[in-house]
Amino acid sequence: MSVTLLARGLTKTYQDGERRVPVLKGVDLTVEPGQLVAVVGPSGSGKSTLLHLLGALDRPDGGRVEIDGQPLAGLSGGQLASFRNRTIGFVFQFHQLLPDFTALENVMLPGRIAGLPPRTVLERAEGLLAEVGLAERLDHFPGELSGGERQRVALCRALALSPPLLLADEPTGNLDPASGDQVFALLLEMQARHRTTTVLVTHNPAIAERCGTVQRLEGGVLHPEGSP
Repeated sequence: MSVTLLARGLTKTYQDGERRVPVLKGVDLTVEPGQLVAVVGPSGSGKSTLLHLLGALDRPDGGRVEIDGQPLAGLSGGQLASFRNRTIGFVFQFHQLLPDFTALENVMLPGRIAGLPPRTVLERAEGLLAEVGLAERLDHFPGELSGGERQRVALCRALALSPPLLLADEPTGNLDPASGDQVFALLLEMQARHRTTTVLVTHNPAIAERCGTVQRLEGGVLHPEGSP
C-alpha cells in the first residue's frame, strides 16, 4: 500500500528574537506511490522542517500538502492526529523508544493506541521484528540493545500499522558507518517489500545515491540533485 505525496509552494518562517528567519521559500515536491526520495542539503537548510510539514507535525505559513488527495490544511488537530496514526510512519535520527518498554512493546504501541485487536498487534510486531533479524531480542529493553538494533526497532515501530507513507529524518545519522549501512539496507529492503512511499532526509551522499530520486534543499527551495 502506498500513496501520492504532493507539496506545493510551502513556506515557513521562524522568529529568532526580533528577527524573522525564512526557512522554506516555496517548496514543491511530488512523490509517486512507492517512490523513495532522498532530500539532501546543507545543515540548517530546513530539511527537518520540511519533513515535519509533510508529516503534519507542523503547519506551513503558506502552500499546501496533500496525501492521496487529502489536503492536510483542512483537518483539525484531532483529525490530523488520527490521520498521522494510520497514514504516516516516522523514523528519526534518535530512536525515541520508550526506555521502560521492551522492543516488542515499543513496536506494539501504535497498534495499541489505534485500538486494534491485541492478537493482531502482537503478531504484526513479532513479524516485523523477525524481518529485521530481532526475533531473539523481543524482550530486551532499549538500554540492552545496540544503536543499530534500537534503530531497527524504531523502523519496525514506524511500520507497525502498515502506513502508506514513511518519513525518515537522518535515520542513520547517529550510528557508526557499519551499523548505519545495515539499518539503511534494511530500510531499503522493507520499503521495497511493503511498497511504502518514502521521503528520507540525509547528510550522507552514499545513502542518497542509493535512493531512487535525490532532491537538494538549498536557499529555501528544492532542486533535483545535479541541476544548476
